[in-house]
Amino acid sequence: MAVGRVRPSVAALAAYRPGKAASQAEEEHGITQAIKLASNENPYGPAPSVVAAIQAAASGVNRYSDHRAVDLRAKLGEWLGVDADQVGVGCGSVGLLQQLCLTYLDPGDEVVYPWPSFEAYPINVKMMTAVPITTALVDHAFDLDAVVAAVTDRTKLVMLATPNNPTGTAVSTAELASMLDNIPDDVVVLIDEAYREFSDPALGDPITDLLPSYRNVVVSRTFSKAYGLAGLRTGYVVADAELILDLDKVLLAFASNMLAQVASLAVLDALDEIQPVIDLLLAERGRVESALVAMGWDLPKANANFVYIPVGERTNELHMGLEKRGVVTRPFPGEGIRVTIGSPDENDRFLATLAEATA
Repeated sequence: MAVGRVRPSVAALAAYRPGKAASQAEEEHGITQAIKLASNENPYGPAPSVVAAIQAAASGVNRYSDHRAVDLRAKLGEWLGVDADQVGVGCGSVGLLQQLCLTYLDPGDEVVYPWPSFEAYPINVKMMTAVPITTALVDHAFDLDAVVAAVTDRTKLVMLATPNNPTGTAVSTAELASMLDNIPDDVVVLIDEAYREFSDPALGDPITDLLPSYRNVVVSRTFSKAYGLAGLRTGYVVADAELILDLDKVLLAFASNMLAQVASLAVLDALDEIQPVIDLLLAERGRVESALVAMGWDLPKANANFVYIPVGERTNELHMGLEKRGVVTRPFPGEGIRVTIGSPDENDRFLATLAEATA
């Protein structure tokens, strides 16, 4: 029985489900040396110079961080070629997603997004007693015409994760522009690019290609994936300055902690040091994709640091077959499994275990 009078919308929510830890799989199945390929983390961690910056700043954690992360906003603006007042910083891109919902959604408002997609979308929408309106994927990719058709006068937000999590497919800025031309200016469109650094550059950059023409566009990105800072939680958004002012009104006090800000600033000074790691992960993704295709798997084109194997009703069986052998992946029941690109040794183990589990 619930304690107190919980809001009905919260009582009905399913809690966010993180990827299972390797240690939990070991305990559940009585195994050892499990590996986790379930949460799209960078297996290599932060660059050495970033670690050194965190260590040097650690003695100052008795003080609060800069609430608005002013230095980080300024440096991000310089890097991205936008004014600092067009940049917001929060507790991971998912924290900024929550701010977006707090800023725009009243009970009964509608939010349109393709599905399956990022699992935090329905949680944050329903938390506000708003109504999720989902559109089906076509060949594991967005049907942007269906997204446009789903927008009504009750729609406040459209959410698009590109590359999509979990399918890994992505859309170009040209396709997005065509969609935006058919969406009312007072509907805010989130272009969620948590995996930006792993996507094909030929798809375009929404910050340069879309923001100058569409004031209702918000682009979100993160330091968690490519830059190895998942445990510190720094996300950022780029949007019209007036929109950023409204988002800041619901920014949780000191949401971006001091070490997160220091580490993120250090990342921006170490991009040349970090790029070879991203290149290695991209090469490994290509190798894993090729190996899976050679094994007979039909995959959507990957644009993130994971691959997606659409196995439908076989999902739970395949996922558990891998996990009992010590390879922890992320299942999407009835849809498929998502497998993070790890180190070469981890990827070799996944491929060998997959072959064994499906023999």
